[in-house]
Amino acid sequence: MPVEIEKRYRIGDFSELVGLNSPTLRYYEKEGLIKPHRTNSGVRYYTEQDARWVRFLLHLKSTGMTIEQLKRYVKLRAEGDSTINQRVELLEEVRRNFEVEFQQLQDSWTVLNDKLDWYKGKQKGKIDDSEQFSDYLQNLDHGYLEER
Repeated sequence: MPVEIEKRYRIGDFSELVGLNSPTLRYYEKEGLIKPHRTNSGVRYYTEQDARWVRFLLHLKSTGMTIEQLKRYVKLRAEGDSTINQRVELLEEVRRNFEVEFQQLQDSWTVLNDKLDWYKGKQKGKIDDSEQFSDYLQNLDHGYLEER
């Protein structure tokens, strides 16, 4: 049975693989988020497992998780299962913040679409030239006029 050799990526190739530039990878290394392997001569390299880890970190980051929160998560994870409760608390905090951001994005999406509909209605003559966007919104009754 042939032995499967683990593929090694130098920083430039790994950078392309994970979609981060080399300085960002070095920054993540400096912050303790990733730990590249080293050859006997000291050249850093990464593996597929490292790519999966970076992609996971990027998913967490895309939820609004800060670098400090990522560092805390990585530290807790390295400490083992005894920190699961702390990791759950951290991830729940991130989720709460993400839900607020997500709602704000949904509200912005609604306003954007309403504005586009209003302009298109104006173009097609379905909306009177004298009708203001705020009047149009009140007629739609999305409720975000009162919130802003």
